[in-house]
Amino acid sequence: MKAKLLWLVALCCSLSAFAQQAKHTFKLGEKEFLLDGKPFQIISGEMHYPRVPKEAWRARMKMAKAMGLNTIGTYVFWNLHEPQKGKFDFTGNNNIAEFVKIAQQEGLWVILRPSPYVCAEWEFGGYPYWLQTEKGLVVRSTEKQYLDEYKKYIIEVGKQLAPLQINHGGNIIMVQVENEYGSYAADKNYLDINRKMFIEAGFDGLLYTCDPAADVKDGHLDGLLPALNGIDNPSKIRQLVNENHGGKGPYFIAEWYPAWFDWWGTPHHTVPAEQYTQKLDSVLAAGISINMYMFHGGTTRDFMNGANYKDTSPYEPQISSYDYDAPLNEAGNVTEKFKAFRSVIEKHLPAGQSLPPIPTAKPSMAIAPFKLATKVALFNALPKAVKNNTPLAFEDLSQDYGYVLYRTTIKGGRKGELQLKQLRDYALVFINQKRVGILDRRLNQNTLSLDLPAGEVQLDIFVENMGRINFGKYLLENKKGITEQVTFDGTEIKGWAMYGFPFSNDRVAASRQSKANGYGPTLQKGSFQISTVADTYLDMTDWGKGVVWVNGHNLGKYWAIGPQQTLYVPQEWLKKGKNEISVLELLKPDQNTLKAIDQPILNTLKKINLD
Repeated sequence: MKAKLLWLVALCCSLSAFAQQAKHTFKLGEKEFLLDGKPFQIISGEMHYPRVPKEAWRARMKMAKAMGLNTIGTYVFWNLHEPQKGKFDFTGNNNIAEFVKIAQQEGLWVILRPSPYVCAEWEFGGYPYWLQTEKGLVVRSTEKQYLDEYKKYIIEVGKQLAPLQINHGGNIIMVQVENEYGSYAADKNYLDINRKMFIEAGFDGLLYTCDPAADVKDGHLDGLLPALNGIDNPSKIRQLVNENHGGKGPYFIAEWYPAWFDWWGTPHHTVPAEQYTQKLDSVLAAGISINMYMFHGGTTRDFMNGANYKDTSPYEPQISSYDYDAPLNEAGNVTEKFKAFRSVIEKHLPAGQSLPPIPTAKPSMAIAPFKLATKVALFNALPKAVKNNTPLAFEDLSQDYGYVLYRTTIKGGRKGELQLKQLRDYALVFINQKRVGILDRRLNQNTLSLDLPAGEVQLDIFVENMGRINFGKYLLENKKGITEQVTFDGTEIKGWAMYGFPFSNDRVAASRQSKANGYGPTLQKGSFQISTVADTYLDMTDWGKGVVWVNGHNLGKYWAIGPQQTLYVPQEWLKKGKNEISVLELLKPDQNTLKAIDQPILNTLKKINLD
C-alpha cells in the first residue's frame, strides 16, 4: 500500500509539473516574440550535440547560462541519425532528445533546426552518403525519391522531438524549415512541401526560415517568420523582415558570426571581441533577438568534416577542430570574447535579474612522450576485395567514409603520365608498394609522371575521402574515391581490385605483424598511463597525416600542413590508469612516438618533410 501511495504521489507531481510546463506559449507579436503573452528577447548561442561529448553537454549549458544566454540553437544531422538507409540511431551522442531535456533542466529554451540540409561545415551538409546511391535522386528538390526519403527521416525526428515543443510542455520554442535555401534556389513549392512535412511530423509550433540578407526573398515562405543570417544592423534587419513579413516583426538574427571556421592549409581564423561588442550592444538595445553562430564549436569527429568548393576557389576540406574562435573554446572554457559578450548581455538583463557566476575553468595536463607498441601495415591487412573492370566510387562500394585502396597490375618498362580523372580527394600512389607520389585535390593535382620498372608492375592508389562538399551547387556532385577513370600514357587502365577501409572503429580486418613494404599507411596501437584525469591535447606536429582514437573514441583528423597541430582529448573520455590509443598514419610509417601538451596548437602552418 505504501509503495502504491508513493507511486500515486509521484504521478500527481509529474502531472502537475507537466501541466505547469504546458501553460507556456510562444508566439509572434508585432515587434517582439511573446512568451506567455509577454515580450521575450531571444539571446541564443549555437552548440551542436555531436561536436561535444554527451557527458559534457550539461557543463557547456551551464556556461551558456553564465554568459547570459537564455536559449541554445542546434541543427539535427540526418547522416548521424540514418547512417544507412532505414537504420535510425538516436542513442549515445546522437540522443538529441536528451540534449534538449538537459537544456530544459538548465533553464534554457531551444531553437531546433531539423532541416535535412544543415551546411554547418558538416559532411555532405548533413545528408547521408547513401542518397547518392539512389539513381536519379536529387537532394533539395521535389524529385520523388528524395522527398520519400526526406519524409521518412523527418517523421523519425518528429517522434523524438515534437513532444518537446513548448506547446507540448517542452522547451523547443521555434523550429527552422530548410536552411539558407535562398542561397541555393528559389522554389517556393519545395519550401511549402518542407513546411507540410514538418507539420505532419508533429512540429506544430512556431516555424521560421533563415537566409543571408541578399537571399531572403528566395528562401522565405509566406506565412513563416523570415530570420536573417550574417547581418547586425538594426535598421537593415527591420527593413528586410518588414519587406518579407507584411510590415511587421519580430526581428531575429538566426546566425550572427563572432568569427569563422578553418580549413586545411590556411591560417586559423580569429576576430577580436572588440569588433563585435558594440554590434551586440546595438542589437540587444534595439530589442532584436539573436543566435550566435557559434557560441561553442567543439570538435568535428568521426569523418564528419565537410568541405567547400566553388568554381572560383579550390577544394577546401575543413579541419577537425571547430573552435571557431567562439566565446567558449573547443574544450569548453571561457575566452576573452565570452567575458566581453557577457558584460554586454548583462547590461540588457530585465530588471531584477543577474547572471550566475562563471564556472571554474577545467584543468588540462601534459602527457610525457611514449611509444606505440604495435604496427600493422594496411597493405598486409587487406579486407575482401571487390573486383571490377573500372574503379568504383565509395558510394558504389556502399562505403560511407574513410579510405579505399585501388589495386591493379600494368605492363612496366616504360614512361608516361598517370592520370586520375575526377580524384576525390587525396591519393597516395605506389609502384610495387613503394610510394612514388601524392595527388591532392586541394592543389588541383590529378596527374603524375612515372618511370615504370620492367615486367609486370603492381599499381596501388590509396584514396582518402576528405569530406563531402557541404555548400553550393556541387552538393549534387559529391561521390568519393576515383569517380571516373585512370589512364597511363593516354590509355585507360582496367581490371581493378578495391579494398575498403571505412575505419568506423580503430580495427582492421587482419592483424598480421607488419612486413617491410615501403611507405604504405600503418595502424599503430599503444597505451599510456595517467594518475589524474584532465583535458589534454595530442601533439601531432612530428607526424604526417591521419586519424587518432583514444579508448575507442575517434578524436578527428590531423595533418601536418596545419593550421591545427593538436587533437583535443576530452577528460570525459580518459580514465585513471591505462588508456588505449590507435593512430592511422598515412605518410610517416616510421613515426611511433606520441606526447600530449596542456594547450592547443591551432594556428601553425608548415610543409611536410617526407624524407
